[in-house]
Amino acid sequence: MELRAFAEQVLFATRLEDKLRPPPALLADDHPGPGIQAPRMPGRPDFLQFKGPSDRSSEFPGLRHLDRSVERGRLLHFFANHELLATELMALVLLRFPDAPPAFRRGVLQTLKDEQEHTRLYLERMQACGVAFGELPVSGYFWRAVSPMADPIDYVAGLCLTFEQANLDFCRQFATGFAAVGDADTSRLLDRIYRDEIGHVAYGLKWFRRWKDARFSDWEAYCRQLKFPLSPQRAKGISLNVEGRHAAGLDDGFIAQLNVYSASKGRTPGVYWFNPFSEARFGRGPGFTPVRHQAQLARDLANLPQFLCRQDDVVLLPARPSIEHLSQLKNAGFPLPEFVEWDGLAGHNPPLELSQRRLGHLRPWAWGPDSLECLGPLFPAVTGRKQTPEHCFSEALSVVYSKVWSADLLRDFLSNDGLRLPGSDLSWGSQAWLCPQSEVGVAAWDLDQALAAVARIRERGHHRVVVKEAFGLAGHNAVRLWEPQILNHQRQWIQAATATGHPVIVEPWMERVTDFSVQFEMSEAGLRLQGFTGLLNDLRGQFLANWAAPDFARRPPAPVAEIFHEPADIGRRLTELYEALRGLLEVRLQSLGFLGPVGIDAFVYRTPEGRCRLKPVVEINPRYTMGRLTLELMKRVYPGSFGAFQILNLRHVQGLGWPDFVAYAHHLEEKHPVRTEGEPTPRLREGRLCLNDPTQAQACVAVWHVARRREELEGLGGGIGKMP
Repeated sequence: MELRAFAEQVLFATRLEDKLRPPPALLADDHPGPGIQAPRMPGRPDFLQFKGPSDRSSEFPGLRHLDRSVERGRLLHFFANHELLATELMALVLLRFPDAPPAFRRGVLQTLKDEQEHTRLYLERMQACGVAFGELPVSGYFWRAVSPMADPIDYVAGLCLTFEQANLDFCRQFATGFAAVGDADTSRLLDRIYRDEIGHVAYGLKWFRRWKDARFSDWEAYCRQLKFPLSPQRAKGISLNVEGRHAAGLDDGFIAQLNVYSASKGRTPGVYWFNPFSEARFGRGPGFTPVRHQAQLARDLANLPQFLCRQDDVVLLPARPSIEHLSQLKNAGFPLPEFVEWDGLAGHNPPLELSQRRLGHLRPWAWGPDSLECLGPLFPAVTGRKQTPEHCFSEALSVVYSKVWSADLLRDFLSNDGLRLPGSDLSWGSQAWLCPQSEVGVAAWDLDQALAAVARIRERGHHRVVVKEAFGLAGHNAVRLWEPQILNHQRQWIQAATATGHPVIVEPWMERVTDFSVQFEMSEAGLRLQGFTGLLNDLRGQFLANWAAPDFARRPPAPVAEIFHEPADIGRRLTELYEALRGLLEVRLQSLGFLGPVGIDAFVYRTPEGRCRLKPVVEINPRYTMGRLTLELMKRVYPGSFGAFQILNLRHVQGLGWPDFVAYAHHLEEKHPVRTEGEPTPRLREGRLCLNDPTQAQACVAVWHVARRREELEGLGGGIGKMP
């Protein structure tokens, strides 16, 4: 019998027994014939026809419910179809590449025989579980992904080094799972197949190294060779089996790269980008350019959106973090997204391959003219919910960034008789523990208006006053009027600020006791509370850290309520207050068509008489914030632990006794090692971890601190003092 005839039997037969019939002992390859084009699908009986690509009627069952015989049978059904697909693809290789080296063709034949045997063995075990082949829909993904191969190297990259490499993980994982439920026969079968798969991967690697471009490493050549929809993400399971890959001949560099690689396996990815200067551009106009230190800070923190997105999303950043850093994050329980290198701050267009993909949504840190301009080429690729430039940002939406808009909302909240306390005839503005309307900031459009506002505030007994630009970076772009007389340089600052065409906001300076933030997400369904964080600022109001308690999603931080001696039910009232504020804010955002993340900064202050009052809205940030980032980080923290997010610059690190960020990171690893708990997905229990790569950082490093008790987060390095 000729090898070609045998391959045709396997590929085109419509009876399962013909496809699985092993070849005769003597098989010649004297007449390989011409190469064929891949058929749309292999010959199959009616009950094994492929389901449609979008048909999810029979999802992969995983390890759940393996104690049930029928669930074990369903899982084996998937495995049997995968082995049959591999068998058919190998028959296609023999027919498509008749001129391939004879040794390669003999190796394909031997692997094909192994796959036939694997299929038969799975069918036997499946029958013992009471499940018949074809009883469930079967996927044709393997066929659609690999059959378009143009050269034999496409086969070894797509099947041997991708799907069969992934089996090194799946066989080990499921052999353990079947053994745990007492199915020793299936566990032994998977161990046998695992040993065969090591040989199959080794075979593919041998030919891949022979055919690849010698200028590239195995990893570089592998990534270049794969064709969409395949990616290295398909070459691994949940837990990476390093031992099996070493046995197959893969080197440490390849394995390390694969361990931290991430890409979507089918879900259309969202695209995330860290652009922290949108607000400043509103105030300074399109000509605004961040100073060198600000631009470097943005580059250092460019990977932070990876903690906001899902594993199969894309994060745009100037340089991909090192393998070592990504490995640390993965070991700490953080899923890794796909990283695409792009420096938007430098004015470059997004990578061409990204604009040619199907994208689910675009998610910059903030929407504004800069993000519209930079991400504009990607809008045609968005296929998810309706997202157009006009939908994401317009001039009408820019008002939400203004501190004046925030002050007006708070003033309306305190004065609106329709916003009453639950079960009471009293309005929120009547509450003695809330700031009065007179302490809400007012807008001034020129120097005279600003000076008049300052005078009115001082007449009420507030001698310290702060004047802020309506748009600006947090804690920056403000002048503090402490002296009885307003100095010339302060007058000049106010004149310059109002000369931009935007107002300034004038308000009394309060003696802050504690700060916190409230995070929301505005969707088409409405404004949804995401949670609360404690907020630590310096004396100038500039950010130091955010922290969150285990119950962050339900109520304001406990220290906020503990500050008030009355009313006795302050905790409940705070929750009700922010529910009322949520309702008012939702209506106003809906009227503007705004969608996306929203953060509210707030604080408790002490009056000259020693009373504590709450200013529930200091400013509203219609974008991602470090508070929102903290809440997303908390989702990877083991229940019961506290977390704190901190940004340290080089001066802070050196003040702690470390010469650079790398030395400081090593100190954290040694003194505060990360400990995780939980299965199958580990979560951080305690420890300290650099979130951006300290080997690449030049201006700052972001640190995530996790502790079992809130007190353990006090006195963190870099200027954070005692928590309230």
